[in-house]
Amino acid sequence: MDRKTIAIAAILGATGIMLGAFGAHGLKKLIEPEQIATFDTGVKYQIYHALFLLFVGTTSMLTQKAKKTILILTTIGVFFFSGSIYFLSCNSLFSFDFKTIGFVTPVGGLLLICAWVVLFLHIMRQKQ
Repeated sequence: MDRKTIAIAAILGATGIMLGAFGAHGLKKLIEPEQIATFDTGVKYQIYHALFLLFVGTTSMLTQKAKKTILILTTIGVFFFSGSIYFLSCNSLFSFDFKTIGFVTPVGGLLLICAWVVLFLHIMRQKQ
């Protein structure tokens, strides 16, 4: 589980950096500055959660079950939250109206919050 968690953290980190560069350079002439700022929010949350998974994958303070739960919640949460933000901020570039899937953004955010709560609960339950 640790190897898988660290691998997904690396994938999220690498793609986050690529998307950040794309947002800063490739989208500059295609979308409005407000939309680029929104896109950047998705990148930031993706990078934050790549680092979060890196911690989860390397700590010995969590059970494998807790790590698996956090990995699933975080991966789906980033996909929903950051992924929907990427598409919503670039909505003007597509023929499909991504506003129809905008409801997944808060679902993704809730999953990310749940991952952090699982971490908190498992750390608090540990005996010293």
